[in-house]
Amino acid sequence: MSLETKFISREISELMWKEGITLATAESCTAGNLAAAITAIPGSSHYYKGGVVAYANQVKENLLRVDVNTIETYGVVSEETVCEMVKGAMDTLNTDYAIATSGVAGPGGGSPDIPVGTIWIAVGSRNKIVTMKLEGDDGREQNISKATKSALHLMRDLLKEEQNQD
Repeated sequence: MSLETKFISREISELMWKEGITLATAESCTAGNLAAAITAIPGSSHYYKGGVVAYANQVKENLLRVDVNTIETYGVVSEETVCEMVKGAMDTLNTDYAIATSGVAGPGGGSPDIPVGTIWIAVGSRNKIVTMKLEGDDGREQNISKATKSALHLMRDLLKEEQNQD
């Protein structure tokens, strides 16, 4: 895990502790890397309730309540799917916030429409969901690392934004 990832995770920890809020993760292509980054910080058990590694569509549908029509219409690697994953993770794990990822880390699995390195990220609360699309193949390990860091940055920024509105 990079120093930057640890630093961002520590910032998230401080923001969540300050507000007494909770977090869950719903990961596909990052396969638990977000959970590992979050729990690398001592005291994370006070706000991180857990996560779902949802590689299979059935897990996304059954545990995270992603609508089968969303997957059929937009695809599993889509903004719509990760938004539903965020909502499903918050509901399933009863949290205030959630982070979700779905993409093609590679080296295989890509298509002309969704090439390797395409990753959708969503972070959200009950009030707002923010998304980001990553593109570009830097190799499996780097694609996963880039998605993990980007998701943490997005989560930290949302927390800061929502806490500044109070």
